[in-house]
Amino acid sequence: MSVPTKLYLLSHTKKVCSLYKRALRNLESWYDRREVYRYEAVLLRQRFEEKRNVKDLIEAKQLLEKGESELFNLQHYQPKKFPKSPGGTAYLREVVPPDWVLDYWHPLEKAQYPEYFARRELRKKQFIEMWEKKYGKPPKEEAHH
Repeated sequence: MSVPTKLYLLSHTKKVCSLYKRALRNLESWYDRREVYRYEAVLLRQRFEEKRNVKDLIEAKQLLEKGESELFNLQHYQPKKFPKSPGGTAYLREVVPPDWVLDYWHPLEKAQYPEYFARRELRKKQFIEMWEKKYGKPPKEEAHH
């Protein structure tokens, strides 16, 4: 038995909206001049509007499948990607240090930001209390001599 994927859980309207947005992004990849892109986008919107009021669900599903295959056949060979999106030039470029790194700051460094570190220590204490309330205190390890 296979688990249904997210695509199957979407309504028909959401699938059509997704197709429209992906088609617009594809047009952005093909047309670099703004006025040409806008003209093509208006034509694309007109095509979607013409089929907007189709009531027959079977026909609507066939139109969606036809649109998906058309988009696949007309997709750009090197689609534009946002820099920080997966596949973009800056994706995961900036490494965000984990929170525990701040625990190893020198006291003179921490003294430059007294309010922040006071609030941080308070929140760490509150988190430990919340954890112990929810899960209990960790068992004490016996000292081995």
